[in-house]
Amino acid sequence: MAKQKYYVVWHGVHPGIYTSWTDCKLQINGFEGAIYKSFDTEEEATEAYNSSPYLYINKKERHEGETSRSCPLKDVPDYRQDTVLPLPLEVQAEALAVDAACSGNPGPMEYRGVYLRTGEEVFHFGPIHGTNNIGEFLAIVHGLALMKQKGISMPIYSDSRNAILWVRKKCCKTKLERNAKTEELFKTIERAEYWLKNNIYNTHIIKWETEKWGEIPADFGRK
Repeated sequence: MAKQKYYVVWHGVHPGIYTSWTDCKLQINGFEGAIYKSFDTEEEATEAYNSSPYLYINKKERHEGETSRSCPLKDVPDYRQDTVLPLPLEVQAEALAVDAACSGNPGPMEYRGVYLRTGEEVFHFGPIHGTNNIGEFLAIVHGLALMKQKGISMPIYSDSRNAILWVRKKCCKTKLERNAKTEELFKTIERAEYWLKNNIYNTHIIKWETEKWGEIPADFGRK
């Protein structure tokens, strides 16, 4: 009889501890940047799950059997023990990253926010007919409103200069035509602009430097 294994998924569809390789694979297959590893005992797995994966994963490991399964971490710096993501030193882990994706421009658009300490998707909106710039704008406002509602204070990273500027000006300067197809989106834009004009916030909105740091962790990976 095969020895029982316990599979820790730090970063996947549903992070947790799994008792079968099949269940583990469901959490990591197709999930960009999945971080996982198997352990011989439940006690080891529980301790590992409640710790940083960097304490257990060798950056040189590469899918060589179930006893050493992990994601490739070739770009993860050794000095980051505060996040499961390969963040550069300049980027804060206690922060939110936002991004949007659009199939065509305009086209089906969606946006999301990701917590950089855990890689968890905090919110997701769409798809809805729109543009990428609008999605980037709405993503920042969504993050601002959510944090104020929850009483949370941490920076927001966005890779869109236009969206950051629009948020500062409290106005979405889109040239998208308002019609029956885009009416729902424009109502969402109006709510976002209203929130910006009627709320005070101290959240620091930081430009994500893609050329220096790579793709923002909230990226949808469709480029």
